[in-house]
Amino acid sequence: MALRSKRSQAPKPIFMSKHADDFSEVHCEECGSGESPGELLLCDKCDKGFHLFCLRPILVSVPKGSWFCPSCSKQKVPKSFPLIQTKIIDFFRIQRSTESTQKPSQDIQKKRKRSSSLVMSKKRRKLLPFNPSEDHERRLEQMRSLATALTAAGTEFSNELSYRPSMAPRSANKSALEKGGMQVLSKEDAETLNLCKKMMNGGEWPPLMVVFDPEEGFTVEADRFIKDLTIISEYVGDVDYLKNRENDGGDSMMTLLHAANPSQSLVICPDKRGNVARFINGINNHTQEGKRKQNLKCVRYDVNGECRVLLVANRDISKGERLYYDYNGYEQEYPTQHFV
Repeated sequence: MALRSKRSQAPKPIFMSKHADDFSEVHCEECGSGESPGELLLCDKCDKGFHLFCLRPILVSVPKGSWFCPSCSKQKVPKSFPLIQTKIIDFFRIQRSTESTQKPSQDIQKKRKRSSSLVMSKKRRKLLPFNPSEDHERRLEQMRSLATALTAAGTEFSNELSYRPSMAPRSANKSALEKGGMQVLSKEDAETLNLCKKMMNGGEWPPLMVVFDPEEGFTVEADRFIKDLTIISEYVGDVDYLKNRENDGGDSMMTLLHAANPSQSLVICPDKRGNVARFINGINNHTQEGKRKQNLKCVRYDVNGECRVLLVANRDISKGERLYYDYNGYEQEYPTQHFV
């Protein structure tokens, strides 16, 4: 599956190959060109060349270890996770009590009523909790789609930031260290975020479907209408120091803390533990067509003194529409010009 651009301030990967001496005779099997030799990847079985950006799904860095082209690897659609309720519940560690699944629904209705009564008196636009599908069977389908993608990626489901012994400790996650300061999540919006987490713990799932596209790899679609400013997901994974990941071609690293002191900067690494956020694709922000695709924004917040990253709808999203955000929202340095 595709590796996505590192969404951090780590240096851009250097594209090398064990066959670098033969680049002068290699051309891309897709476009026929031998240009951009630094981005030509050779199959370890047939020795044919492919530009990283000509592959579908696109690769943004040379994979670690051996790599085989689509023909030699005989790529197939990933095997679907079983549509068995008990297996899905266990995979996502969902609370089984009836009370835990019903109370959030009641809370969300109260919150909507309270928010609507205040909308005229306050100009600040408040974040909204997601609106889960009413059909229990449909929610199981949505959860199965994510379980399929996570299993194919070898990723354990987690809906929280993880702090591992060999990485950055939780004490390092201090929003006060952010260069230039960080936006504070209001008390009401923090309650909305907690409500979303509580609903998911009880099996009330965001209306999202993870699908496999031969052009884009795993990607995420809205499975019902989603309102502007709805919280889609928190970006989670293992938290580590950026300095430890500078030469890491890890999949989908995200900036968590951009500290004034670079040695204190943190990234989120969702390759071992993560959620639906790691499968949401980026726009090609070099074209107007690409920019029009954007329907989410990525925002880093100060939540009780810690840095958190949220993906939030930046306009109304129709059912069936794929979700995209700008990987270059902060650093403006990622190679998105070849994104589909």
